Amino acid sequence: MRNRRHTLLWMKDLIEHMSRCHDQLQWTHDRATQTFLAEALLGDLGECQKLCEQLRGGPIPAGSTQSLVAT
Repeated sequence: MRNRRHTLLWMKDLIEHMSRCHDQLQWTHDRATQTFLAEALLGDLGECQKLCEQLRGGPIPAGSTQSLVAT
């Protein structure tokens, strides 16, 4: 249970960081800053994917297509 709680807290922190990056992307016009923030978001997305895989019990099988729908 502790590991699950730790995973969920880490995921929450990543999502909050992604939200801050998104907010900054909305007002920045500097290409270097846009690139930096986009790379940070991609890194956070990768980490979130790993955490989701931990929660569901393993990696998604190769060749399996799943789509995410934003709500």
